[in-house]
Amino acid sequence: MANQREKQNNASLPHSVFTADWVRAAESRAAAQTGTTLYGLMTQAGQAAFTLARDLYPQRRHWLILCGHGNNGGDGYVVATLARAAGLQATVIAVPGERPLPPEAEQAQAAWLAAGGEIAAPDSAWPTESDLIIDALLGTGLTSAPRAPYEALIEAVNRHHAPVLALDIPSGLLADTGQTPGSVVRADHTLAFIALKPGLLTGQARDWVGQLHHSALGLSQWLEKQRVTLERLDAQSLPRWLAPRRPCSHKGEHGRLLVVGGDYGFAGAIRMASEAALRSGAGLVRVLTHQEHAGPLLTARPELMVQELTEASLADAEAWADVLVIGPGLGQGEWGKKALSVLRKSDKPALWDADALNLLAITPDKRQNRVLTPHPGEAARLLGCSVKEIESDRLLSARKLTECYGGVVVLKGAGTVIANESGGEAIADVGNAGMASGGMGDILSGIIGGLLAQKLTPFDAACAGCVVHGHAADLIAHQQGTRGLLATDLLPVIAQSVNPELK
Repeated sequence: MANQREKQNNASLPHSVFTADWVRAAESRAAAQTGTTLYGLMTQAGQAAFTLARDLYPQRRHWLILCGHGNNGGDGYVVATLARAAGLQATVIAVPGERPLPPEAEQAQAAWLAAGGEIAAPDSAWPTESDLIIDALLGTGLTSAPRAPYEALIEAVNRHHAPVLALDIPSGLLADTGQTPGSVVRADHTLAFIALKPGLLTGQARDWVGQLHHSALGLSQWLEKQRVTLERLDAQSLPRWLAPRRPCSHKGEHGRLLVVGGDYGFAGAIRMASEAALRSGAGLVRVLTHQEHAGPLLTARPELMVQELTEASLADAEAWADVLVIGPGLGQGEWGKKALSVLRKSDKPALWDADALNLLAITPDKRQNRVLTPHPGEAARLLGCSVKEIESDRLLSARKLTECYGGVVVLKGAGTVIANESGGEAIADVGNAGMASGGMGDILSGIIGGLLAQKLTPFDAACAGCVVHGHAADLIAHQQGTRGLLATDLLPVIAQSVNPELK
């Protein structure tokens, strides 16, 4: 079966995402406007964490709470105080600092000591009976690798047998990027406070966050009034893009899509992309590829219109189509270059993927009605940098790509990022590790192309397409697990995702 993160029900998670700096700057303002204090928010955070821990692990009786020298540690002190009051064994190990604790954390620490609690040093031996670990070491302000003694404590957590609940973010994970410059707590569950941060959803987040939970600490109504620039997308988002079809609609209303690619040895790519476009609801899909591929494609999917790619057929098909998809299996030889040189002159909405992106990196241009769908390697070629630089800040990388190439960029990966040049940004919180297999990108290209053909805007088509793609994979993984999941396994399931009214 899929792992916890892949099986979870995200129904309780908000769709708005805010940076850590924004949340820190907004906390005081939010507290004042809602009639509470920063310490009041801290006690609510501790109460939410305590309640979640009791719900998740009702039989665990000896909690080990690791507190850092900041407000994250303050949350931990509140949890410890509540655990002790509930009759549980609570052991606190805290990291001292060179400066005084923040006022709210100092107040929480004093409450713990007043309740009879004790504080052990970072190098203290851990009680052998500890059966639950609360990670309150490092919060969302971290910007570099954890240093001693935090690093040693994080490594000890990861060696321990007890489950881990991380408060706000697993210690060591960077809140705005999801990067891991050093040691990171591998949490079984993470409880985010006030708002979700980008680093909980993209980058390396899924390796460390476990099952994600959220508590707004009583600020939900206040948060709803704030301007959101980054959105978390999941299957609940689909109805806003994919309304039920009008009963008297016909295929001409749902778009004519041209898919070009499938050089020798890559017929599978063009087949998967074109069939995914059909499955996503495109009215008519026309394929231009090598003549040798026409028979197998028609045998596999007779609903496709397949022709040999020639200068004449390309001119005719471009004039016929509403939307263009080029790249799946295209190759970088003269055959693919000639096709791309014709289609790049078209002013019709288009999706470029795979070798179309590699060729674009050689001869760049900028246009607005185009969706680019690079994986990190292709993104690195497009920006002339390393994959490490792309992955160090996926949101920033997507923004840079839109600045250079215009249109909409889908930066694929765990926590796919969608961005456009006007500032629209989203993270697709769907998908699973089974999607790390060949052909998944071709399926995505077909889905987004099919949605473009159905007159969604490029940004909406990219957002909806990523969710449909990941959600279909999640449906399969829930039934059979992630290992051995094939790209073509998604084809029969896509229809469930593009018809959200059936759920």
